[in-house]
Amino acid sequence: MSNDVRDGSTPAGEPVSPLTDAEARRVLSELAVEAGGIGTFDWDLVTGRLLWDERLVAMFGYEAGAFAETIEGFTARLHPEDAERVGAQIAAAVGEVGILDTEYRIVLPDGQVRFVGARGRALAGLDGRAARLLGAAYDTTARREGQVQLERVLESMSTAFFTVDPDWRFTYVNGEAERLLGLTRDELVDEVVWDLFPAAVGSVFETSYRRTMATGEPTSFDAYYPAPLDAWYEVRAWRNLDGVAVSFLDITARRRLQEQADQEARRGRLLGHVMEQLLGTVDPGEAAARLARLLVADLADWAVVTLTGDEGIAGSRRGLVEVASAHRDPALSALVQEYAVSRLPHLPDLTLVAGAMEGGEPQVIQHDAGAEVMRMLGPGPSRDLMARLAPDAVVVLPLIGSTGAVGILSLCLDAGHGPFPDDALVTATHVAGRAGLALDNTRLYRQQRRLAEGLQRSLLTEPAQPEHLQVAVRYVAAAESAQVGGDWYDFFRQADGSSVIAIGDVLGHDTEAAAAMGQVRSMLRGIALTGTAGSTGPADVLRGLDRAMTSLDLSTTATAVVARLSPPAGPEPSPTVLTWANAGHPPPLVVGADGTVSPLATPANDLLLGVLPDAPRTEHTRALTPGATVLLYTDGLVERRGQSIDDGLARLEDLLAVPGTHLLGLEDLCDRVMSRLVDPTPQDDVALVAVRLAARAA
Repeated sequence: MSNDVRDGSTPAGEPVSPLTDAEARRVLSELAVEAGGIGTFDWDLVTGRLLWDERLVAMFGYEAGAFAETIEGFTARLHPEDAERVGAQIAAAVGEVGILDTEYRIVLPDGQVRFVGARGRALAGLDGRAARLLGAAYDTTARREGQVQLERVLESMSTAFFTVDPDWRFTYVNGEAERLLGLTRDELVDEVVWDLFPAAVGSVFETSYRRTMATGEPTSFDAYYPAPLDAWYEVRAWRNLDGVAVSFLDITARRRLQEQADQEARRGRLLGHVMEQLLGTVDPGEAAARLARLLVADLADWAVVTLTGDEGIAGSRRGLVEVASAHRDPALSALVQEYAVSRLPHLPDLTLVAGAMEGGEPQVIQHDAGAEVMRMLGPGPSRDLMARLAPDAVVVLPLIGSTGAVGILSLCLDAGHGPFPDDALVTATHVAGRAGLALDNTRLYRQQRRLAEGLQRSLLTEPAQPEHLQVAVRYVAAAESAQVGGDWYDFFRQADGSSVIAIGDVLGHDTEAAAAMGQVRSMLRGIALTGTAGSTGPADVLRGLDRAMTSLDLSTTATAVVARLSPPAGPEPSPTVLTWANAGHPPPLVVGADGTVSPLATPANDLLLGVLPDAPRTEHTRALTPGATVLLYTDGLVERRGQSIDDGLARLEDLLAVPGTHLLGLEDLCDRVMSRLVDPTPQDDVALVAVRLAARAA
């Protein structure tokens, strides 16, 4: 057609009549039918004449004029396998004066099979019965072949796939979906998804599918479907022309592996935290309290830790002692503690405890545990408290140390929270094993430290207490198991009435250092007490001690301060004279009766003991007023990791200079110094000697 007809004229310029609206719509309809390759049919049900247009005649493989215009001409081309079904559909449309919507195969004269889709409508005559059947048909072979290819692809996929229509009925299900859903294709297709899988209603499955149907936005999620499927799925859903398409994979095995890895990671973190907390204290009671709190946070609603009796823990009964308890709900913590204490006398008789302690195996009650434990307890307060707590599940685990059970761990879940999952029981067993060793080590440390301190203190005698002086001493061993150190102190009287104060530190923290310390201390006292008049001053004592260490071949070095307090001479009031010599030791301090603090520092300390036997020793003197206090100490008081000795000395001076400190009693003063300057777990031994002169009488 030429562009010259745009103005409504013929090519020759002759005008044409414009089309009517009805004629225009007819032309457009014909063009649409031609473009779509659609053929039309008109079956007169009264005369039996079946009229086809040229496209439909060609579609069915008839030559022009060869179609007999009868229904038999149609059925002659119909595939035998579809004949009965299509005949029934046509009969239904005619009988109901309704719609015909069908698809069927035809066999052409050359044997080729084609797919045809047809849609028609029955029109009623004057009597109300169908008189004509009008419709259109079109070749669907290409679409059906594409669909078949698609279905072949879908059937070969390892991914499950299905489609649903807007009414949520299954329209297609591939083989993998049949396998995963546990139903056949015949049982699924045309059925409503929510009817076949009711557990999906209200779940992420329904909300996601409906959102995709409504918005057209694809969605993906992981979700669990309960029994009978009992599986985790990775799901993708998107909207297509006919509804929603869904692909999904069974990821149950992968989820279980991931959950197992997560459980192992959580278990590792918990075990690491437990060991960190338990090894961070040397007190068994505190260690047990930390264990109870940790397990309540991760494994149970409440927990009780019971250790075997230890001489360092009060309240031991029949070899067992309650140490710690905790509850997830702080309001119930006191009730759990009350039960833990009240049940103590009955513990050895409980079969759960006996099985754990003697058999070394966890004892588990997974259902109605409160009633079972009440039967074991018998009448009494503990039974009444158990009735109030009413746990649903209980597990009792032995705490095994290096030589056997050191206690038991009781974990409980409140009503509605049980039973214990298998992974929780495995984790609890691992924790109990680690905790038992840690608690055993803590108790061994406690026992060994008491032994070490006892040995150390046995080497240090109680100081003398002259009438005109008050003497206080303190000693703290380093927080290292089974170690004794070389710190020592001494206070004694000489024959002329003078008082000698000595303090020192032998190099090392072991039994050899302790033995050397005992020898050095004994030799110093012997030299100071047996020397001739005029040869027992502090410098003389240090010189004699240095020579003795060389003669005895003591292969060690030591620091020391020796000080002598000479009493007032004559009947007239006179000051007490302090004479001292320092062999490489921190300087003593004097706190005056007025609160002033003065270090007894010298331009340079003399050499350590055990280096040069003839090293020069220097004496220094100072007059002390009544009420003055002299403090001698070892370096553990003023030196620690991260703090220099100069900073420590400054801290000590500042503490003693606090107003009112000099007015404290001597024992209280020593307690304050130790509590403020010594760590709870000191890294070095600490020795302190404080001597206070009597105040002048009014």
